[in-house]
Amino acid sequence: MTIASTIEVGSQYAATPHVVNRFRELFNTLDKGNLNKLAGVYAEHIHFKDPLSEVRGLEELTRYFAGSYQNVIASHFVFGQEVVDEGTVTLPWTMYLRHKRINGGREIQVEGISHLHIDCGKVNYHRDYFDAGQMLYENLPLLGGIIRKIKEHAG
Repeated sequence: MTIASTIEVGSQYAATPHVVNRFRELFNTLDKGNLNKLAGVYAEHIHFKDPLSEVRGLEELTRYFAGSYQNVIASHFVFGQEVVDEGTVTLPWTMYLRHKRINGGREIQVEGISHLHIDCGKVNYHRDYFDAGQMLYENLPLLGGIIRKIKEHAG
């Protein structure tokens, strides 16, 4: 495996570093009002999975993100160094999220990793790994309080 830093001229994976940069930029500018930007990064036949859902196709992905971003107040990502092996990319990140229904609208941080397959200059497979409990259940008003109490008594 290699760290993406230069474009290999003539390689079928030459566009991979450029696609990774577009991916990073997309997720630091994406909101419910500009979901049309997804088409600049994702292939029409995208297969997307995360701990909460699985969708196939750009149209389904757009609907999924429309729902996901509906109550987002603000979000941004700090990305770590990607690891690239031909057209496969593993990209660690920390998401900083303010959501109307999570943690009273206060910012939460969620650590995760995106696993991407890139072909023909677009992402055709995207799987996110993150702790859904950390993101949602621990930060919902009623459930979060119950979970915190359980952790306090257990520890």
